Amino acid sequence: MPLVSMLATLKKAQEGGHAVPCFCVFEAVSGDGMVAAAEEQRSPLIAAIYDRFIDKPDARPFAAYLRARAAESAAPVSLTLDHGASFEMCIRALRLGLTDVMFDGSRLPLDENIARTREVVRAAHAVGAGCEGEIGIVGAGSSYAEFGALGKGFIDPAEVERFAAETGVDCVAVAVGSAHGEYNAPPRLDLERLAEIRRRVSVPLALHGGSGLPEDQFRSAIAGGIAKVNVFTDLGLTCARRVAERAARGKLSYFDVTREIRESFRERCGYYMQLFGASGKA
Repeated sequence: MPLVSMLATLKKAQEGGHAVPCFCVFEAVSGDGMVAAAEEQRSPLIAAIYDRFIDKPDARPFAAYLRARAAESAAPVSLTLDHGASFEMCIRALRLGLTDVMFDGSRLPLDENIARTREVVRAAHAVGAGCEGEIGIVGAGSSYAEFGALGKGFIDPAEVERFAAETGVDCVAVAVGSAHGEYNAPPRLDLERLAEIRRRVSVPLALHGGSGLPEDQFRSAIAGGIAKVNVFTDLGLTCARRVAERAARGKLSYFDVTREIRESFRERCGYYMQLFGASGKA
């Protein structure tokens, strides 16, 4: 199946009441496990390359591998840039053949975030790609007790409405109580705020910082309008734990390690596909 932009799968998810999983990918073995999960689950998949890897010497061959692996997949796969820090970074990602980009101007003043996101949207649309923007500070789970647990830093729904209208963005990542990495306090999503955002905007909404959220909060967020969920930390931790457990059982070869990595990602990605209601939606 040829690579597809995330635009169609996100719209389908929004209409169908499920969410498309977005998993960060850093090397080929875990990427193969992700695609295998999508095929097994008959689920759409968004694989994301973090922006700081776009400038590495192996970025072009790595993107080429992902494109080839996705093209051979029986499931629809999109490749996006995760948290692109600049217009130039987003353009480099598109030149590598990614189907979509994310520009993250969330730490900029609102007017500047809108202006820069609008530029990226125009460039992405010119080549048939989608663009995700972000508004509000999601933050790090390691400091969650100081902000998210206290309800601080969540985005104003009126600002989301203005951001979506003035940028023409295809998907908006919103700060409603999640955080990147491991949480140092129990996560709590502001579902009332999410409902108000959903009432004000029609574009698909994304939730970043999915690792560590309880299953009931995932389900409630998706029922409340989230159409894309980003997860990586849990995948990485689960994989490392599985390799360590395999090593503890005896002699470990290189091929044992790569097999455990692939199978860990296949199984854990499959779990999230089922949890998000994406299984069978390819």
